[in-house]
Amino acid sequence: MLPTRIIEKKRDGGRLSSDELAAFLRAYLEGSVAEYQMSAFLMAAFIRGLDPAELSVLLREIIDSGARLRFADDGPPAVDKHSTGGVGDKVSLILAPLLAEAGLRVPMMSGRGLGHTGGTLDKLEAIPGFNVSVDLARFQAILDEIGCAMIGQTKEIAPLDGRLYALRDVTGTVPSPALIAASIVSKKVAEGIGALVLDVKCGRGAFITDRDQARGLARTMVDLATAEGVRTSALLTAMDAPLGRTVGNALEVREAIETLRGGGPADLREVTLALSAELLVSVGHAADAEEAAAELGAILDGGAALERFARLIEVQGGDPGVADDPGRLPAAPIREPFPSPGSGWLDVDARTVGVASVELGAGRRRVEDAVDPRVGFEFHRRAGDRVSEGEPLLTVHAADAAGAATAAHRLTDAIRISPEPPASQPLILERIVG
Repeated sequence: MLPTRIIEKKRDGGRLSSDELAAFLRAYLEGSVAEYQMSAFLMAAFIRGLDPAELSVLLREIIDSGARLRFADDGPPAVDKHSTGGVGDKVSLILAPLLAEAGLRVPMMSGRGLGHTGGTLDKLEAIPGFNVSVDLARFQAILDEIGCAMIGQTKEIAPLDGRLYALRDVTGTVPSPALIAASIVSKKVAEGIGALVLDVKCGRGAFITDRDQARGLARTMVDLATAEGVRTSALLTAMDAPLGRTVGNALEVREAIETLRGGGPADLREVTLALSAELLVSVGHAADAEEAAAELGAILDGGAALERFARLIEVQGGDPGVADDPGRLPAAPIREPFPSPGSGWLDVDARTVGVASVELGAGRRRVEDAVDPRVGFEFHRRAGDRVSEGEPLLTVHAADAAGAATAAHRLTDAIRISPEPPASQPLILERIVG
């Protein structure tokens, strides 16, 4: 097997046989295919796509590259959620302890930021001491104790995806529907879960902006996971403006804690409850989504899910005191207000905000880049609000004055003031089931 011939065949629009693709992927894991060759292949797959047979091989090779969790006991149903990536999306931090408090088991393996979007692991690591790198034995022990655990990919689970994931982030190949589908579904199947809900973001701030394409990705993932025996549904959710009021790792943890306390912004709460309700219904713990959302909302309002989150933080090595006092989270030394450039109705471009947050240090431009957990944006007004010229729309949290100035310059492209109110759009656009 010559790597260049595999790359050329896919580059030219050819279909790879099961044996060809499997051999190429295994050779990459073994080290006989170089990183730059895999990067070239990912770009070819991004441009040419993968047909259903190729996608099936990729999925199976990723799953088989590592271990697969199995829950042999008669304990709570194992479920999980995954988002295709958004700006300000801190839903996982709320959903995992919420569903554990509702009596489910949530073995959540998450990723780092991709492109202009944030990553759950980066947010968790903003909590002092929080360890996302535990082995499978410890992962299962935490699940038994807390009902949920939140970690990164271990060497045992889907190691092929871990390496591909890092390359995609820095080679411009993140938005490939096939690569997204294989990456997400493989990890979730390997977790040993029985039910899965997918949050497929659609809009300016999503990797897939077109609704028809987002629907197609959702259908592909639902079908892939269902074929692997996992009860799966997907919600298409709007991602034109950032979700919630904050963008940036420590800032988003603070907002998640606020929501777990029964507060938080309405849009974040709505999306979290809708996704959580899908899983509660899927495993038979509620008759319908309305009943499930009411039950879950009561749990949030009661504060028990926050207590469980604090316990999770503690067993994973973090400072549980942040649950009671978010002021213990790292904070940026520079805070600069960003004034409204005019009067009218506010529009916020989520993608440009995400890019600005990466430039500020909240994300990565290269695999080896460090993330600054302190930096980001805190919005005081939301998209669709009527605003007055000069009023502070948001605060820039930066490591230094130069970073704050650069971010403010970028934000001029993200903020628009319209003379007319925007057309309203629901947060939950569609539901897709197997």
